[in-house]
Amino acid sequence: MADEVQQLTRAFSGLGGLGVDEPTMVSLLARWRKQPEKRSGFRKGFPGFFKSHGEIDRCEEEYMLHLAAEFARFKNLMVLWAMHPWERDARLAHHVLHQSHPAAVLVEVACSRSADELLGARRAYHALFHSSLEEDVAYRARDKPYCNLLLGLVSAYRYEGPRVSEEVARAEAKALAAAVKGGAAGGKVAEDGEVVRILTTRSKPHLVETFKYYKEIHGRRIEEDLGKSGEEALVEAVLCLAAPATYFSQVIEAALRDGADHHGKEALTRVAVTRSDHDMDEIREAYQEQFGNKLEDAIAAKAHGHYRDALLSLVGAHHQQ
Repeated sequence: MADEVQQLTRAFSGLGGLGVDEPTMVSLLARWRKQPEKRSGFRKGFPGFFKSHGEIDRCEEEYMLHLAAEFARFKNLMVLWAMHPWERDARLAHHVLHQSHPAAVLVEVACSRSADELLGARRAYHALFHSSLEEDVAYRARDKPYCNLLLGLVSAYRYEGPRVSEEVARAEAKALAAAVKGGAAGGKVAEDGEVVRILTTRSKPHLVETFKYYKEIHGRRIEEDLGKSGEEALVEAVLCLAAPATYFSQVIEAALRDGADHHGKEALTRVAVTRSDHDMDEIREAYQEQFGNKLEDAIAAKAHGHYRDALLSLVGAHHQQ
């Protein structure tokens, strides 16, 4: 492993100038997949880029600014990949909040991370930006109808065990149905207190059961009914909480479409990096099931060069070039 760390350190050292060893970077992406401990060792061994800061080895601001003007997609992918996951999530959230971007990234961070991962991102946000993620959400999204929902999602520390009360899940399915009906009459479902309480406090297994009972009652999935309301952040939260592989496969598909905007294209890098160590195998399966095409083939057709190779390594593909 020491030799690999040295190889990657040398490759990263060239990011700000000539002679970047991109093939080595791509090779290590594949070899270190689902081995975050190796990236931790790399961060500790590269003090020019990372500096120990409490529980994380954070990126040096000066180095990041030095690279900013040269952040092609491949380089941006590599820096995100090398970061401590808590710092990465904190920086992604801060960027969204302060650049008035759509709330999808915040929804992803809040809904797809474990309770401890989300807590870690909030702690990193404190250290990096000298404010809390919660206060920035409350202020920056204060005029949005989904503000309370988003605040509850980023503040959550959910139970992660398997126990679910079927009686409560059924009752809450009915409460959600009443809120959706109220939304159809002109209200905002995301502003309903019961909806906010259920989505921001219940465990993910509980929500899966609740949504299952919702479908039994109405014959339709809740996200289908919510989609008619136009409340995009709410639909994203429901899908990301209950079916993250389906959610992320849809994000990737949108990023690969012809005419995808800048934010959409950024999502391809973000999802590939953040999900590679977690549920990328499930995302590949969901992508093929929904869109009838292998994810690696779709990426190979749209991306190019070392950026394409890096994406294919992150999604676990063994694509024949």
